[in-house]
Amino acid sequence: MSRIGNQPIVIPSGVNVSIDGSLISVEGPLGKLSYSHRPEITAVVDDGKQILIQRSNDNKESRAYHGLTRALVQNMVEGVTKGYEKKLEIVGVGYLAAIQGEILQLRVGFANEVHKTIPQGLDVSCPDQTHVHIKGTDKQKVGQFAAEVRAVRKPEPYKGKGIRYVDEYVRRKAGKAVGA
Repeated sequence: MSRIGNQPIVIPSGVNVSIDGSLISVEGPLGKLSYSHRPEITAVVDDGKQILIQRSNDNKESRAYHGLTRALVQNMVEGVTKGYEKKLEIVGVGYLAAIQGEILQLRVGFANEVHKTIPQGLDVSCPDQTHVHIKGTDKQKVGQFAAEVRAVRKPEPYKGKGIRYVDEYVRRKAGKAVGA
C-alpha cells in the first residue's frame, strides 16, 4: 500500500489539469508542464478539485511507480503555482559569478573561466558577484542545474572555499598546524 500514492493532489485555483491517455498536462500562472506516466498507473481528475493516482495491480513495480507518479504530479502542480528556487553562494578570494546572455560565467580559482549554458525554462540571476539564484517551474531542472554549478568547485573542508548552497553547512577540518 502506497501511503504517498493514495493521497489526492489538490488542484489550486488558476491551475488547469488535462489528462490525455498517459499524458498529464498541468498549466498554471507560471507556465505549463507535462508528464507521461507508465501504463500500470492511471490518473483521474475528480470534480476538477483534485487528482487521484491509481494503480492497476499490486506487483512491486506498480507499487513503486504509484508513489513516484503522485510525487511528480504534485511537484508539477506546485511548480506552476509557486515555482522552485535554489540559491548558491560562492566563497573564496577572487571567486565570482556573472551572467552574459544565456551563459553563466564562473571564476572559481581555475586558470580559465568556467562557462555553463543556462537551460531553457530556468531564470538564473546574480544579485551580486558571490550569489547565484536559480528559479524555474520544473523541480528536476532547477535542482540539476544547481548541482551542476556546485560541482564545478565543491566546497573544500579546510578553508571552506568553493560553491555551496546558501543553507549548506560545510564541515571544517583542522589543518596540519594543529598537531604542532
